[in-house]
Amino acid sequence: MLVKVYGAALQGIDATIVTIEVNSSRGIKFFLVGLPDNAVKESHERIHSALLVNGYKFPTRQIIVNLAPADIKKEGSAYDLPMAIGILATAEEIQAEKLSQYMIIGELGLDGGLQPIRGALPIAIEAKKKGFKGLILPIQNAKEAAVVNGIEILGVKNLKQVINFFNGTQSLEATIVNTQEEFYKQQYSFPYDFSDVKGQESVKRALEVAASGGHNLIMIGSPGSGKSMMAKRLPSILPPLTLEESLETTKIHSVAGKLGKDKSLVTIRPFRSPHHTISQVAMVGGGTNPQSGEISLSHNGILFLDELPEFSRSVLEVLRQPLEDRHITISRAKYCLDYPASFMLIASMNPCPCGYYNHPTRSCVCTPGQVQRYLNRISGPLLDRIDIQVEIVPVPFEKLSDTRKGESSATIRERVIKSREIQAKRFKDYRGIYCNAQMESKLLHKYAQPDTAGLALLKSAMIKLNLSARAYDRILKVSRTIADMEGSENIKTAHLAEAISYRNLDRAGWAG
Repeated sequence: MLVKVYGAALQGIDATIVTIEVNSSRGIKFFLVGLPDNAVKESHERIHSALLVNGYKFPTRQIIVNLAPADIKKEGSAYDLPMAIGILATAEEIQAEKLSQYMIIGELGLDGGLQPIRGALPIAIEAKKKGFKGLILPIQNAKEAAVVNGIEILGVKNLKQVINFFNGTQSLEATIVNTQEEFYKQQYSFPYDFSDVKGQESVKRALEVAASGGHNLIMIGSPGSGKSMMAKRLPSILPPLTLEESLETTKIHSVAGKLGKDKSLVTIRPFRSPHHTISQVAMVGGGTNPQSGEISLSHNGILFLDELPEFSRSVLEVLRQPLEDRHITISRAKYCLDYPASFMLIASMNPCPCGYYNHPTRSCVCTPGQVQRYLNRISGPLLDRIDIQVEIVPVPFEKLSDTRKGESSATIRERVIKSREIQAKRFKDYRGIYCNAQMESKLLHKYAQPDTAGLALLKSAMIKLNLSARAYDRILKVSRTIADMEGSENIKTAHLAEAISYRNLDRAGWAG
């Protein structure tokens, strides 16, 4: 007897339908074909135990299970449940009439209990796209999958429930999530606030500019000056995710298995802060079992690299292409995957090995050569891609001891949202462009053209600082953002002057 059950395989951040064909005939052997990995092959023992514990016998016949299409590698343990259901259906322990209406996915424990899986959201999206009536999956993933409307999401705790459902002896309650309510519920909950920051007004201004235009930023300052503290507060002033961005971000985190138990949507922009010992593969993604890297987990959010010069140079260099293209293509012998990577790069670093170069009160013990070598750990092409380079100095005691609260993140965020609304209106006819940092050369010529006085100032800065063509574009993007923050339709000389002042590392003699 031949039975077909439907599951799904993950490829990148999308799902592909897998047809699980189970055929029983005379004999005693068990065959599993269709390019399964070791985790899939081991399902035989899990299924055998789960059936025995729940009062069913593994059929004493020859069972052939084919996972089609056979040219896609099947990975993980999420095929346990559909394979078990297919095997029982060939033994006529389950009525097979409704099997074609549902996609089934889940990992079995030895007692028949179900364990959570990765990628429930993209699987639910694919199930709806292919016209399935419902999706049966572990109850731990039900809220995540129920974000997709128009399809029944049936969360189950164990194998017995699924058997009874197909035999008509038990009904399953569909999980329903109000996507809009879930989306807006936690959008304004942040652990850190800018009201706690004492002083540092110039750095706060630079961070507000970066948030308003989606610009990359690096902070250079001595230890304890507040670089990491302010970087952690940056998400609190970024504009809220749109529903489309939230769904896209949730897909990435779902496939990576980082969504969290009983969570349905990522509603706050991601903030990823990998340690400087991170490898290239962990940063960009890939591996034997392809996974998204930190740059994709930062999509629509922030990638914060603390102590930037301590990162391996090869790791930093792989950031150059995704910073320009806003996606990363992982090409290997057996697969080619495309991951989104539209993130804000926020970095911090000490100015020298001892950390006190340019410090107002402490002396630096490094030689000019040591300072230059330390800075040279970061390549020129990477620094070119960082729009805002701001120097940060320690806060004086008078401001540290001031008990008055600073400007709150909510107030700053309102201004950032207004700036982003101006940009959204400007770029409404350009697909995939939402903020000034994403402008290409054609749009720069159209929307970020300075007047004659501004061009003269920019020419002088280009010659004096010996800036590259990319740095020229970055200055224009930042000046466009500053103009938007002031509600100005045209870029003025003052806007350009402020944007040029954010190129601290380009200053002649900065590092001795």
